[in-house]
Amino acid sequence: MSKIHVDIVSAEGEIYAGEAAMVFAPARLGDIGIAPRHAPLLTSLRPGEIRVQPADGGEEEFFFVSGGMLEVQPHLVTVLADTALRAHDLDEAAALEAKRRAEESLRDQKDEVDLAVAQSELIEAAAMLQAIQKLRKRRR
Repeated sequence: MSKIHVDIVSAEGEIYAGEAAMVFAPARLGDIGIAPRHAPLLTSLRPGEIRVQPADGGEEEFFFVSGGMLEVQPHLVTVLADTALRAHDLDEAAALEAKRRAEESLRDQKDEVDLAVAQSELIEAAAMLQAIQKLRKRRR
């Protein structure tokens, strides 16, 4: 079976390193699937879920990224994330609070910079909540 090495790194440190049969990521223009021997690619990531299917056939692993960059080489996928968390470390209460604060900031925005920051925070919180809901469905 072909495999591709995957590294997921954030500012806090390495989140994951391992061999995969397939990787799915939230690229800026849409979700992408990456198989071994994929054509080289460099793209930005939007907030969302990264799925890694281990090469050994083990259980699929899930990660949340708040954005960042994705580099693909034929035998290597590197995710440089602004923030990355294992899916089981996501905190629904914190995500709901972040969404509430972002919505409040949107209502109270004073200038274009405030608006852009609030919109970005709202997008990230909504993506985190969506990842939590997907994980909850998979556990059932």
